[in-house]
Amino acid sequence: MAACCDADTDPIAFRVPASHRDTLPDRPRETEPVATLCPRCLTLEWPTPGDADDEPDFSRISDAFPTGEAAIPFALALGLCSSLAANREAIASLLEDVERAGTDPLLAMDRLLDDPGVEPAIDLARRRHQVEQLLY
Repeated sequence: MAACCDADTDPIAFRVPASHRDTLPDRPRETEPVATLCPRCLTLEWPTPGDADDEPDFSRISDAFPTGEAAIPFALALGLCSSLAANREAIASLLEDVERAGTDPLLAMDRLLDDPGVEPAIDLARRRHQVEQLLY
């Protein structure tokens, strides 16, 4: 698996569950498509070749990153924030899944913004404000 070209960091590879595949553009037909998220710049690559960890370690991003059932939809939503206008419905759906899993997505974004080890490739503070308007 290649390092993220933006951050020179090995990305976190994870399988995209069937329940979330319809939210992503360019849906492949593979049984278990893999996406990657850079732990530093939060760039999502989809689909990517190769294998994924059975239990991806999103704590490599930050202790503030959601765990459990909230982790993958949050990772996907963050990655889609690079084009909020094109991915509005998908982001809203994914963040609703994050909330159903017991995590406040806006609070998680705030905590990521406060983590000095995370340097998003997008203006996450601005996107966070736009996402808040989208959700409420």
